[in-house]
Amino acid sequence: MKNIEAIDFFRGDELVADPYPYFHALREQCPVRREPHHGVVMVTGYEEAVSVFHDSDRFSSCTSVTGPFPGFPVPLEGLEGDDISELIERHRAELPMSDQLPTFDPPMHTDHRALLMRLITPKRLKENEEFIWRLADRLLDDYLASGEGEFIRGFAGPFALLVIADLLGVPEEDHEEFTDRLQHRPAEGGGVGSTGDHSMEHSPLQFLYDRFTTYIEARRREPRDDVLTGLATATFPDGSTPEVIDVVRVAANLFSAGQETTVRLVSTAAKLIADNPGLQRLLRAERDRIPNFIEETLRLESPVKGDFRLARVPTTVGGVDIPAGTTVMVVNGAANRDPRRFADPDTLDVARPNARQHIAFGRGIHSCPGAPLARAEARAGIERLLDRTADIRISERVHGPAGARNYQYLPTFILRGLTHLQLEFTPAASDSR
Repeated sequence: MKNIEAIDFFRGDELVADPYPYFHALREQCPVRREPHHGVVMVTGYEEAVSVFHDSDRFSSCTSVTGPFPGFPVPLEGLEGDDISELIERHRAELPMSDQLPTFDPPMHTDHRALLMRLITPKRLKENEEFIWRLADRLLDDYLASGEGEFIRGFAGPFALLVIADLLGVPEEDHEEFTDRLQHRPAEGGGVGSTGDHSMEHSPLQFLYDRFTTYIEARRREPRDDVLTGLATATFPDGSTPEVIDVVRVAANLFSAGQETTVRLVSTAAKLIADNPGLQRLLRAERDRIPNFIEETLRLESPVKGDFRLARVPTTVGGVDIPAGTTVMVVNGAANRDPRRFADPDTLDVARPNARQHIAFGRGIHSCPGAPLARAEARAGIERLLDRTADIRISERVHGPAGARNYQYLPTFILRGLTHLQLEFTPAASDSR
């Protein structure tokens, strides 16, 4: 590819459609390399990425979802040899999205993560999984009726939204409002992580905060035998009762993060199936391959391109010096295609023995707590889509012919996923509904 020094990964749009040649070029030069435009150290190697994820002592997550923008509230120049941990704590609240769990560091993260895990217990996940299969069929009833449809708005989006709404106990009578407010947003991107010049809200989750505050306060006043009461009465590990806003933040973060990334996973899986007749035949004939296919989808097209850390102290990663105050991007999408870990990494291999070693869900203390849910959603959506169709195809009218497809991707440096996916399908001769 052209001189990688000329490419601005964070503000340019030339890598939106396909960032992987750039990732490979970075890794070939060095798996830990500073890009010249914003001073971000890009970690594209697998082992190096895992080492950063596991090192919360040397790396803070305070900028995990914002990266180099809008910058730290005070200058960090001249502090490269210092420990800036106290400075981070002093200015943490001034950073965008500082109220969200992915930006927390221990010990605050430890307590709030434990609170989150009390909300998504194995029992609750099992109950939710039963709902997932019923919901998949209900949404497919409408989506498959016309023989063609836009998959993200028609299935993947409402599917992911309503699954997480059920998990968190959102009353069914409020589902339509949640869908209207959260599902009908523009799909083209913008805001946090945008490659464009958009302003960054301190908290983009106000609707969820407002609704869950109402729910939690009501259940604390009048407990019921329902999931929301479980949320309202959950305690920190030491037995203390969280403030309402603490519970609200955890619930809203789980809702938002779980919805967005699962939509990208399910839609990418559908695209791969529809665009590869051989793969589609294999998965129809051998359903036990679907779980590993999901892992390969996550590896090949990680829904999150990367996660950010801020170096607290001078350290090294992969033998490369990292001064304190350096913004580090752990590039999941690159690490998951590191040939030192994954053979023939740009090829989808449903039989890949180490597919599940991908880091699409992160690693360490911030590993995605909703990973089991995302896997369950993807499997249910794919299986029922295959059950209820005889054939699934990419719409050539919308996306062009095989070998010359035209897809649009989210224009962000954080998320990786389609904005639209038009599918055509032949219903199964005997719908197994």
